[in-house]
Amino acid sequence: QTQIGAQSLDINKMDVDVIEQIHQMGGLQLVMPQAFAETDCGTLADTGRNVVEFNLTGESVELPIMGGKTYNAMTFSGQVPGPTLRVTQGDVVQMTLTIPADEVTGHGNDMHASQMTALAFDSVNPGEPSQYCYIAESAGVFKYHCSGVHLIGMDQHVF
Repeated sequence: QTQIGAQSLDINKMDVDVIEQIHQMGGLQLVMPQAFAETDCGTLADTGRNVVEFNLTGESVELPIMGGKTYNAMTFSGQVPGPTLRVTQGDVVQMTLTIPADEVTGHGNDMHASQMTALAFDSVNPGEPSQYCYIAESAGVFKYHCSGVHLIGMDQHVF
């Protein structure tokens, strides 16, 4: 069983002729973009693709808001929103996220352009930099934000 266009398709209930026609056309094959197939930085660096390195720092800062109050924000390299990261479709993105040792909480970095599972963006603990890589397969403009499957107070990290 699979999901196609938000509709459930139960192969056990399909017409035998339809299944035979699919078989005669070569069958169904799931195609996985390279971004999903390989994420090892060393392997991707050896592909001959252009490697674009980004080094971000996850920091907590107190920012002013209207009314003379302040807001405790999670930032990327001191910015909200974080710095604009530009690559060309097909580039290898090498992302390093560093959390200063004196930070009180971990941070993460969910790069929507990577099209990877959120499990790849676990919390990065203070004093422990983390690196991941992916191929920028999809053209477009994508957001990124703090995340982490095991991050406490996740709702305070995403803007």
